[in-house]
Amino acid sequence: MTETRAILDKAVAGGRLSEAEGLVLLKSADLLRLGRAADRVRRRWHPEGRVTFVIDRNINYTNVCVAACRFCAFYRAPDSPEAYVLTRDEILRKIEELVALGGTQVLIQGGLHPDLGLDFYTGMLRAIKARFPEVQVHSLSPPEIVHLARREGHTVRDLLATLQSAGLDSLPGGGAEILVDRVRCLISPRKIRWREWLDVMFVAHELGMRTTATMMFGTVETPAERVRHLVRLREAQDRTGGFTAFIPWSYQPANTALGGRPVDSLEYLRMVAVSRLMLDNFPSIQASWVTQGAKVGQIALAFGANDFGGTMLEENVVRAAGASYRVPLDEIVRVIRDAGFKPAQRSTTYQILREF
Repeated sequence: MTETRAILDKAVAGGRLSEAEGLVLLKSADLLRLGRAADRVRRRWHPEGRVTFVIDRNINYTNVCVAACRFCAFYRAPDSPEAYVLTRDEILRKIEELVALGGTQVLIQGGLHPDLGLDFYTGMLRAIKARFPEVQVHSLSPPEIVHLARREGHTVRDLLATLQSAGLDSLPGGGAEILVDRVRCLISPRKIRWREWLDVMFVAHELGMRTTATMMFGTVETPAERVRHLVRLREAQDRTGGFTAFIPWSYQPANTALGGRPVDSLEYLRMVAVSRLMLDNFPSIQASWVTQGAKVGQIALAFGANDFGGTMLEENVVRAAGASYRVPLDEIVRVIRDAGFKPAQRSTTYQILREF
């Protein structure tokens, strides 16, 4: 207990925790002490007492994916009768609905489709920007970028620059899972390795794009591998400063080939708190109500999180794995306010758009 208390005091004082110290906290720190320390660090980052969220929509333009990750319940094979690709008009209609509700961000992600070429993506992006120039296109994860670059015979840099000129504003952190290749080879052997994921983010940052970082935990990784993931993100942020936020979310085992057990709320809160203490160069930590529900998301605001993520007018991937939490805008505002914070709508880059 003395060791964990000294580590927590160090973090609260602004010291950088080592990988070994992070592992001690994840494995043995008292949960309430851990939460209090993370909350103090959170308040140092955000002394105004504000909790932000973005009004957004996730659009999954296709469920066809050749990666066939063992943890995913959403993907379908190219020849599946359930396979689909949204038309451009369908995508634009979904964004029109988002804008009508005051939305500012669209997150467009799909599978690694073997037949969709660069023209599909640039045409989609140009159509979105022509009709909705004010909407932030926060879309296409690193695995999609690498897959498309390989298919087209482009470098990642050239591909990203082309997509950026067509209307891509920023990249989400999808496909990170755990940034350790032992884990990736077990749960997603056909997907990019951890260095490739980070390399896409480095190029995006060099091109002036901001990105988010994620962690999907609760599959086959060890506590040490979770902490290694955080350290690798921290080192990347030291290099570029291009990440706006970190989003840890828990694996959902239903309907997946991998199976397993769901992450309980206490384990989730512990991971949020350790993330806040380890990621001393990340301004924001998001609460994942999508996988844990609004009540646990609310509690996460006392364990280091300062952002409630998106309203997600639509979400399909996590829902396919059994999580069906829906939290409308007025409920998000109430949950934040009831937790003792000031709710505020933000942009993708965390500019405050309005307070409630």
